[in-house]
Amino acid sequence: MFLFLLLVATVIILTFVFFIGWYNERYWRKRGVIFDKGNNHIIGPYWQFLTGDRALFEIFGEMYKKYHDEPAVGFSTLFTPSLFILDPKNVQYVMQGSMFIDRGIDYHKEDYLADNILFMSGVRWKLMRQKMTPLFTSIKLKNMYYIIDKSTKDFVQYLHKNPEKQRGNTFDTLSTFCCSAIGDAVFGVSYASTFVTPFLDITRKAFSASHWNNLIFTMSNFTPALFKVLQLKFFKQFEIFFIAAMKQVFRQREKEGVKRHDFPDICLSLQRNGVMKHEETGFQIQPTDELLAAQGFFFFIAGVEPTATSIFGAMIEIGRHPEIQKRLQEEIDRVFEKYNGQLTYEAIIDNEYLDKVIKESLRMYPPLGFVTRRCTEPTILPVGNIKVDKGTKLYIPIYAYHHDPKYFVEPYVFNPERFDDSKKNFGVIYQPFGFGNRICIGMRYARLQVKSGLAHILRNFDLKTVVGSGGIKFGKDRIQLRVHNVDVIYTPKKVKST
Repeated sequence: MFLFLLLVATVIILTFVFFIGWYNERYWRKRGVIFDKGNNHIIGPYWQFLTGDRALFEIFGEMYKKYHDEPAVGFSTLFTPSLFILDPKNVQYVMQGSMFIDRGIDYHKEDYLADNILFMSGVRWKLMRQKMTPLFTSIKLKNMYYIIDKSTKDFVQYLHKNPEKQRGNTFDTLSTFCCSAIGDAVFGVSYASTFVTPFLDITRKAFSASHWNNLIFTMSNFTPALFKVLQLKFFKQFEIFFIAAMKQVFRQREKEGVKRHDFPDICLSLQRNGVMKHEETGFQIQPTDELLAAQGFFFFIAGVEPTATSIFGAMIEIGRHPEIQKRLQEEIDRVFEKYNGQLTYEAIIDNEYLDKVIKESLRMYPPLGFVTRRCTEPTILPVGNIKVDKGTKLYIPIYAYHHDPKYFVEPYVFNPERFDDSKKNFGVIYQPFGFGNRICIGMRYARLQVKSGLAHILRNFDLKTVVGSGGIKFGKDRIQLRVHNVDVIYTPKKVKST
């Protein structure tokens, strides 16, 4: 009896697998789109991701090379139609189109920290982004820059006082600095030491490449309905602490009555004004402590490791190219001299070569390997005349575009001169912070922090990159790009007097 039941179960499973593969292949071939069978007919590239040791963007990179001349490629993620976009005109259509404003990330309504502008969809996202955008205006950034600069100075002093931090675990050290900087500049939360902050562990674990996190991410992509039914949460383990911490920040700011024009101020202003309302649709949101804490959670996880990755990527290449390092340090010294030994907001903008170096390092090491969108109404992609139904999930390569010799000659060579022409616009093929409707809201803050960090580091240290055997590798991450098997050594240098 047992063997019979086992046989029946096996037949049912194999039939299901066959049906899913047949359904998805037929779905895309009916639309004139090539279907990538890959190694799994049920969840496509996600199978390789779950069972292998590579980052998901690397797996998509193989698809990009395999189908390079196709406008798009379909693949299987259970019953969710999924489309990998390759042609730049199709990518631009998707990234700027009003029918693709959703990222396609589903979450349970009681997953409070997931209810942020990174995950939100539709009019809810529009309204929340509208309310958060004032935090990163040019005037606000200029006003908070002195805090960013102070955090960077404290970081440099810490390295001088703790020589053991000058060798090894450079990325972890940078993450701590970025966490402290965003905590002070955006949240008004500072600590006695740059390297003592309770939020760092959260930012490291939130998107860590653990088996559980990878499984949760995969399930949310190919079984969103089941994901909700099971009431799975992305950030359950951080809810109690982070929401309580944000409530404490809000109440303390109310008690002090101090205006810093930062995140807590915006939140308190929203709460004083009552229900938030979208003018065009009448859609309303109550600005509860939990909702606003979720936005704070997003700013932390988006502002720490991705920014640290950006600084680390630049340091890796600067440490490998002494001639570029020398030219950078000469420019930085000139700028410090010009501004009386201070790296003011105006001074940081004056570092033109540094700007090119950062742009090139972001090309080689973008914080995200790819981005996603979900179609909210039927449409047709311009290249290939591909019909896209509502609910279709679209995947847009970033790392693959940045390393395509068709667009960037010798893409694995670090060459800041690619950006000599300040008027040249690479369009959608260069998008380290995304593109279009959902471009990173904190992009300009991140650029300021990266420039300030690198300028002060190179003012005080020479850098040398050490690559392990086998060359630079990437961690097994879902979306983020994490560089492994490489480190950067700091060597203190004599600071040129001004």
